[in-house]
Amino acid sequence: MRELPEGILSGRIVETEAYVVGDAAGHAYRGMTPRNRALFLERGHAYVYLAYGISYMLNVSSEAPGIGAGVLIRALEPREGIPIMKRNRGIEHLRDLARGPGRLASALRIDRRLDGLDLCREGPLWLGRGDAESGAIGQSMRIGITRDADRLLRFYVRDSPFVSGPRSLNTP
Repeated sequence: MRELPEGILSGRIVETEAYVVGDAAGHAYRGMTPRNRALFLERGHAYVYLAYGISYMLNVSSEAPGIGAGVLIRALEPREGIPIMKRNRGIEHLRDLARGPGRLASALRIDRRLDGLDLCREGPLWLGRGDAESGAIGQSMRIGITRDADRLLRFYVRDSPFVSGPRSLNTP
């Protein structure tokens, strides 16, 4: 759920990637820094960073305070506020609004100002509970990493058209 002055945006999370404790691909691997501090907060906090100087990425801290790990929110099935998301992205095609972590952040207007936010409380951005059944969940290697790349830590809703990545990783 994302609250903006012009309205509420929401969607169903259909794809994630986990970055577990001790994961060489995770931003917490080398310890806490000012940039990744939110990964070390109590589970349920936003960790937002700028990737390659281009796109923001939204992660959720996933461990006890002081232990760095998180889950990248990779894709969303848009539900509410779709016209606002389309304006934010400058596109019309529904499938591409939030299919991929950079697109998702752009559609929901997520940036570093939301870093450290408690996503378990209602506010400008929060995780709500949906009423839809989760459906069958697929598992694959993560996308776009080189370290610990063979780990099966990407999870997605099978048969969802809103999932990102190559078809070869999205097999039913």
